[in-house]
Amino acid sequence: MPNENRLLRSLRAVQKLPRFMQTWARSKAIGRVVKFVGTANIQAQRLDRSSAVFTLKNKTKVQNHIRGIHAMATGLLAETATGLAVGCHLPDDKLPLLKSIRIDYQKIVQGNLRAEVSLPEHIIQAVVSEPRGSAIIPVTITDSAGNEPVSCEVTWAWKLKKQLM
Repeated sequence: MPNENRLLRSLRAVQKLPRFMQTWARSKAIGRVVKFVGTANIQAQRLDRSSAVFTLKNKTKVQNHIRGIHAMATGLLAETATGLAVGCHLPDDKLPLLKSIRIDYQKIVQGNLRAEVSLPEHIIQAVVSEPRGSAIIPVTITDSAGNEPVSCEVTWAWKLKKQLM
């Protein structure tokens, strides 16, 4: 596969497992690398070159005072989905960096959350070819009732790892 990075190689290994085990295996692998994602128990339903779908169940450890998913847990879900969507295209010599996140809370969350991301081709090309840059990544977040309780976009930057030294 052209431009296959470390993340995609790991995902390829997961795809060899029986389908019923893949979400669990993807989620565990990501949670081991990004500890907070594992703590919140964010589930990687799908992650590949074309899209990312992550879910977060409305469980006690991520709830707020009205028993909905906490605002910052919603932010973590958005960050995770967008960051890993970008990460699928990022060459191994580059490092992703969260630059900003904008979340407009519009409705009370009903039940679980689902975050979906599809990167436009021009962003993919920039991530792959530019040594440093940034892009605003929109993410669609829906709840169990089918509502979009938040509007969100996350700005990710990237730079060559050697530029950090």
